Amino acid sequence: MDAPSRTRRADAERERTRRPDLERTAPPSGDDHSRSRRASEYAVQRDAPVGGQAVIEGVMMRGVRHWAVAIRTPLPEQFVDGAVPAGEASRGDIAVEVFPFRSVLARKKLLRTPVLRGMVALVESLKIGFRALQLAANAQQDEDEPEIGRGQWIIAALGGIGLAVGLFFLAPVGLTSLIKDQLGSGWLFWMVEGVLRTAIFLGYLVLVTRLADLRRVFEYHGAEHKTIACYEADLPLTPENAERFSRLHPRCGTSFMLIVMIVAIFVFAPLGLLEWYWMMSSRIIGIPLVIGLSFEAIKFAGKHRRNGLVSFLMWPGLQLQRLTTKEPDHAQLAVAIAAMQAVLDREDPRTATRRELVGIEVAA
Repeated sequence: MDAPSRTRRADAERERTRRPDLERTAPPSGDDHSRSRRASEYAVQRDAPVGGQAVIEGVMMRGVRHWAVAIRTPLPEQFVDGAVPAGEASRGDIAVEVFPFRSVLARKKLLRTPVLRGMVALVESLKIGFRALQLAANAQQDEDEPEIGRGQWIIAALGGIGLAVGLFFLAPVGLTSLIKDQLGSGWLFWMVEGVLRTAIFLGYLVLVTRLADLRRVFEYHGAEHKTIACYEADLPLTPENAERFSRLHPRCGTSFMLIVMIVAIFVFAPLGLLEWYWMMSSRIIGIPLVIGLSFEAIKFAGKHRRNGLVSFLMWPGLQLQRLTTKEPDHAQLAVAIAAMQAVLDREDPRTATRRELVGIEVAA
């Protein structure tokens, strides 16, 4: 065991001695639901500036100054026609790559302005996320197959963003405009549009989770959350410790997207009834404001998560994660831990300055 690992283990042992309530995060008995609920209670109360994302057969973990991606590489016999079949469980080694990162929010005071900082943080998160997806996809390719180039990923990223804008912002207002005359008031219009937007989002989640090919990605998503919770509880990062925690996390992107759907209702409500082209334009122009306000909402919730009202309001987002996360096995937890450990070997996220922490709240 290397010196940093021994130091972290010793610190965790001392912390458990001082804080006996840490033992409640890993109850030795009881049903899975009770264990997950009690484990997540302490993890939620002790939030840490780390986050991540599930990728193909792997996990990306992001600290404050570094991010890492760990990928389970396939064995040669798994390749069929130059690629690993969808849903195939890789059994190879864990490959880890680490990258330095310094947020522009730490350098530019103007960009740290409330609301504006949320949009900047999202752009940075998307940039890291798409890079991690590219690395993961290329790792599953046979050596004889050409890697997916940066240009292809840029096109894919722009296509994904365009699909999200069209599906969650333009489609709801367009469909509601078809019955605008029957509604007769701006209040009814934005209510119908908001309900329709949320329904489309929920329907999209349900549809995606039914795709068998994404099952393992959702399991890695669960592994990511469990590993973060284990770190937040100051327990040694092992698959046995991580599995005891809930796969639900309050800073998950699924919860954030639900907040976006709800905030959009109130942002567009004052506009009232407009011509269809102005309505379409306003939804596109207003996206940065919606994102920025949603960021501030999740920041506030993170700081006051022990408040009963805040916990109640966060509950729907947590339940949605039951769709986008699945219980991982020990091999998948080992991948998530490898990514987290690679970050922790290079930095201690808890020592970050307030300036560095501005864009971390939505990274889980």
